[in-house]
This record gives sequence, structure tokens and C-alpha cells, in this order.
Amino acid sequence: MTLKESGQMYLEAIYVLLQKNEKIRSIDVGAYLGYSKPSVSRAIGILKKGGYITVDEWGYITLESMGKELAEQMYERHTVISNMLIALGVDIETATEDACRIEHVISDKSFDAVKKHYYDYNK
Repeated sequence: MTLKESGQMYLEAIYVLLQKNEKIRSIDVGAYLGYSKPSVSRAIGILKKGGYITVDEWGYITLESMGKELAEQMYERHTVISNMLIALGVDIETATEDACRIEHVISDKSFDAVKKHYYDYNK
């Protein structure tokens, strides 16, 4: 199952929240993203069905290996791209917003080149 941009955003949000808190629920994801309960509920259902996450009987969300791998990839893309844009002189807010859009459409080949250049430059 290929995950669309919105699903990738949810996974990334879950990943970020789980870095800060041991346990999170759908309500935490909705608050973080600023989305409504019905939107979050639908997305969580899609992520569960796709095997990206599990939700236990108390509503706590866990990333499955496939979901964690994709979430880490999206987070890395977001971080590298936003840091690169900031290094180029783009303000933090714009860099973060642009990185959020770019991370979902950039090819692996192009991202690998950007990442290599960014890390080589910042040694």
C-alpha cells in the first residue's frame, strides 16, 4: 500500500510525538497537526489498515516497523531540507513550510544528492 502525502505527514507527526512522549493517542496527533477529530480518526484507520501503526485497547499508538521506517525517512528529509534552506538564508518559518512540501515529492536520488552536499558542506 502506497501512502499518500497526508498519510506520510501523520506518520511523521506520530514519530515526532513519540520522541517526546512515551505514549500518544489520536488526540495528541490532532492537536499537534491542528486537524479535526474526524480527520485524524480516518487517517489513523488508514494507517492501521496499512500496517503502519497499531492502536492498543487504551488508544495508544505504536509505529510498526514499516511505519517507523517511513516516518524516519520523512523526518530526515524534512530536517535536512529545512536546515539547508535556513543555511541559504531562508527564514525558519518559510524554510519549515517549504521543507514540508518538498519532502513528499523529492526523489530518493535527488534527496541523496542534497543530503550529501549538505553534510559535506557542514563538516
